[in-house]
Amino acid sequence: MESTEVRLSVSRCLRALTASTDNADIIAALQTLRSYLDEGAESRSSSVQRAEFRRAHFTRTLQFLVSNIQADWFHSLTAAQRSELWDGLFLRGPPEQTLLVLMQGIGDLKAGTNLNHLVSIAERFLHSGRLADLLWSYCLGAGPSDSPQLRETLLGRIVALPDLTANKLHPHNKPLFLPQQYYPLLATEMLAALERTCQALRDGTDCSLTFVAQTLGKVCIQGHSGLVLAVMAPRLSVCTRSDMVWQRVCWKLLENVPQLCVESVLTGLVQAVTGPEAFGRIIGNLVSTNKKAQFVITHKLLLLQYKYETQVLRIILGYLAADRERRPLLVQVLRSLSQAWANPSAVKHTPLEQQLYVSKALLLSVSLLKDSELQELRSDLLQCMLGGMQSHLDSSVVRIRRMGMVVGECLSSRMNIGGTQLKFQYDQDEETRELLSLMTPSTADEAEAEPLNRVEESGETTLSPQKESSQNKSGPQPSKTDQDSDLDSDDELTPYDMSGDQEISKASPPRYLRDCLEILISSEDPERVELSLRVSEGLVRKNVFATREISVQMTKVLLHMEDKYSINSFLSLRQATMVALTVTDCIPVTQYLTTEFYSLNYSLRQRLDILEVLALAAQELSKPIAEKKDLCMSVPASTDLTPYPGDNPVHWRQEVEKRIQSKTRRLRKGATQPPAKATPNRYAPVAGYFFFPLLRNYDRPQVTFDLLGSDHLVLGRLIHTLGLFMHLAVNAPVAAQMGRALLDFVWAVRYHADQMVRRGVLFAVCSVFLSVNSQNLLVDLSDQLFETRIWLADVAEGDPDADCRSLAVQSLVLLDKSLKKQLQDQQALGLES
Repeated sequence: MESTEVRLSVSRCLRALTASTDNADIIAALQTLRSYLDEGAESRSSSVQRAEFRRAHFTRTLQFLVSNIQADWFHSLTAAQRSELWDGLFLRGPPEQTLLVLMQGIGDLKAGTNLNHLVSIAERFLHSGRLADLLWSYCLGAGPSDSPQLRETLLGRIVALPDLTANKLHPHNKPLFLPQQYYPLLATEMLAALERTCQALRDGTDCSLTFVAQTLGKVCIQGHSGLVLAVMAPRLSVCTRSDMVWQRVCWKLLENVPQLCVESVLTGLVQAVTGPEAFGRIIGNLVSTNKKAQFVITHKLLLLQYKYETQVLRIILGYLAADRERRPLLVQVLRSLSQAWANPSAVKHTPLEQQLYVSKALLLSVSLLKDSELQELRSDLLQCMLGGMQSHLDSSVVRIRRMGMVVGECLSSRMNIGGTQLKFQYDQDEETRELLSLMTPSTADEAEAEPLNRVEESGETTLSPQKESSQNKSGPQPSKTDQDSDLDSDDELTPYDMSGDQEISKASPPRYLRDCLEILISSEDPERVELSLRVSEGLVRKNVFATREISVQMTKVLLHMEDKYSINSFLSLRQATMVALTVTDCIPVTQYLTTEFYSLNYSLRQRLDILEVLALAAQELSKPIAEKKDLCMSVPASTDLTPYPGDNPVHWRQEVEKRIQSKTRRLRKGATQPPAKATPNRYAPVAGYFFFPLLRNYDRPQVTFDLLGSDHLVLGRLIHTLGLFMHLAVNAPVAAQMGRALLDFVWAVRYHADQMVRRGVLFAVCSVFLSVNSQNLLVDLSDQLFETRIWLADVAEGDPDADCRSLAVQSLVLLDKSLKKQLQDQQALGLES
């Protein structure tokens, strides 16, 4: 009976709004509809009628109002009547139905006054806390018995409201609908619903958190976890500190998050909380009861993803270590981390950033172990330390080797095997200092920690007991006047600057190159050897004819020379002389060095020295010839020394001319300097002597040298040096032949396990594309370009090393530019013909 009366009354009201032209009838109809939403004694309808209207007729009424928003009767209402009667129907009814109708109306209406009015109602809906009412209605179980499809639609409207409004209202969207404002508002409304839930539970009322958990999960999985949890996490952390009801509500909230959304919620939460204690209070032992949460926390965030800060690792591992039920998971995590850190394949094929991330997690896990757990894991950690250090120290990347040293030191100090600890020598930087600091992690929440020194905050300074006692023991300090009276008058004289003085040497440096060679071969006097080594480069460059007589012999002596006397800058002096010999007598010295590179009984250091000397000599030969007056005063390319200003004085006429030029203003300034004089490229005729001999015996393992085996450090440097030779040979006649040979050589090692070798391969490919002109690329290398392009695309997309990916992208760009230019040239020739 009640339902029939409500249905007839609503039909009469809607008919009146449609057909009547009397303003009084329209207002009466709206007031009747409004009466079904009024609560309290002043309401003209019964509670049963109100419930029936909300259940069966409210949505239909709102849809009717939206569809007739252009009607004359709507515009005949005053602003007060429209706000009270028309807008009030949207702001007082069931919020879930209102939200659905509003979003549908905003999507259907065209741009104009009517759409703006509906948008303003949506703003008032959000500002008046109706979202909290919507969420609370589902918590209380008072919401409609909706279908899964309807609930999914409602969740979609709540979560995607900024996207829906942006698509419709752009570029006139409202600030409230922007993600930066809407999602913090949604987080506040969810907190309000949780607050009501806690109060209801204290009053003995059952509640359900399923809908709120679904909302939280959907927001996070769509990528807005940062904005939402930045508001929720601090509030939840404070509320759960001393309130068990809040803790139970939080635990139940996380338990009800859909499995598909668990990862995004936990990932956002672990970045939003301040420490492991807050994280544990909010999620409880979810990691023990939820398999998806356990996989995310103990595996994915530690071993698969590595983009997070060190604080995230502290929170995760501190959370696992904080409870007795969760500590077995910490032991499990440590086993997994030690295996991953010691895996030789992982050292070679995973990005350096991920290896650093795993190293941090390993050290933090070890620092949280108890002594009993450490004894249980002793064999695993020992195997991890020995095997992992070997894999890291074998790497050609300095950061990876240093990482292995630091982790090895920390593990040995924690295990204390036989009272001995490993100790390495390495340069400390910010990365190593951070790794060392992880052995003493701080698990307390920063936000919950008490101020360490309240006196400092108030602006007062106090002495520590140690400082105070030391000052008391030292006694009274003499005054400044007493000290001045004890000074002698001679101390007031300004000391003479003797920083530029040089010690007079008993031995004189050799003046002839042969004397210099004899001293280097036979002398046992450290002073004479050092003087000979220091003047040898200048003698080589000054006496060209004498150099060519003994160039190969002197190169051999320098190549085998050792720093027996600890000469300052020995390596740079030796290298500079060898470079000068190579430049002065290029072909014989180059033939000697390239032959000795693959000879027996050379150390890896000597082979690397050969490559460095050849590379520096090729660079010097490719540069324009310097003036003779500058040649004798040139500084070796291998050193970073710069001459003092007084070593190369400028003629006074040039100085005057400079000052005149700087003070003169010209309306039009032409060429003030003559064009650069063309000089022949000394490297182009001899490029083949540098390049091709190094490709002869790379695949023949020697007794002390295996280029394609364990000596991948030399392989990477060799490929990089060949790429440099290729780059310097631009426009040389032999460039196309060098490019073809270089591509054939690097093709066999393009998938090498060592990242330094792969970087060298990509650098060599870049050099080929830069140095070989586009016509020769198509004519001479056409059969290799297609496969090379496919390989470069694979590297650019999937190589674990960031530098390799960047080099691959650059190579692809260079290749595409060369091919495009050649095609354009061919088209231009075709048009001309």
